[in-house]
Amino acid sequence: MSPARVAVIGETMLALRSAGQLALNATLTTSIAGAESNVAIGLSRLGHPVSWIGRVGSDAPGDVVLKALRAEGVDVSGAQRDSAGTGMILFDRRLPAVSRVAYARTGSAGSALSPADIDLDDGVAGVHVSGVTPALSESAGAAVQEAFAQARRRGAWISFDINYRARLWSKERARAVLEPFVRGADVVIASPDELALFGSGSGAEAAGTQDAESVAAELIVAGVREVVVKNGAESAFVVTGSERAEQPALRVEEVDPIGAGDGFVAGYLSALLDGAALDERLRRAHKVGAFAVSSVGDWEGLPTRAELDLIGSAGGSVMR
Repeated sequence: MSPARVAVIGETMLALRSAGQLALNATLTTSIAGAESNVAIGLSRLGHPVSWIGRVGSDAPGDVVLKALRAEGVDVSGAQRDSAGTGMILFDRRLPAVSRVAYARTGSAGSALSPADIDLDDGVAGVHVSGVTPALSESAGAAVQEAFAQARRRGAWISFDINYRARLWSKERARAVLEPFVRGADVVIASPDELALFGSGSGAEAAGTQDAESVAAELIVAGVREVVVKNGAESAFVVTGSERAEQPALRVEEVDPIGAGDGFVAGYLSALLDGAALDERLRRAHKVGAFAVSSVGDWEGLPTRAELDLIGSAGGSVMR
């Protein structure tokens, strides 16, 4: 039997990074960035078959995106080319561990994702999406709805990372659009602040006063299979209908915090695919997240399966 394959859906952009503070004649390096494709690369490096579904422009940045994903073992046969340009993100490295971020993604090819682009085959065991994609456009939100519907018809599980971005929309709008996805997923992943938006209070501000534990319990009652809550550099916990597990985060030297959450998701889903217990899922999630923050870039430092043990147990540090 072939290993279970995961499909991720979302926008991937060309990433430009300055070596230091952005200035005239500064040196920039190119890479790619996108919440879902970061997860895809993380899963691929850990040995899981994974495919990326999205749109890029018929331009050089689009070529870079597809070549980078192929090089990382991610299947891009479901990708579409578009007359609109590929979105771009600029990281201005103001301090060693602090980058200012600017986007050029309005009207991008990625935001033109539509339901017609979603075609999940019977080999897909799981689907992963984040809240960034529905924030890009109405058509992208409709594409996520179609992905949920197809996954349900095929018996695939659905993972949803709330991933709220204040630059893209208000809390009120995010709550209204994302609530069906949050309540319709099998696995919901969020920070406490993100999760609090979806409690039973009326309106985003009222719901935001609820603690993560109570909102997680509400979602389990609503039919979500498991809720994973990331408490940043402190810990993470997961609750199901019958179990609860919590693991402290790992102490590592932080080089670049960007991509830590996506690494965490990749580690968690990897262990889920392996059939690991809840404790082990959280441990692997913390390990992959720790690798992510220990290197510059969204995904460049993500580990292979053989490298996982280079990070110690909870409370340990990177082995040098």
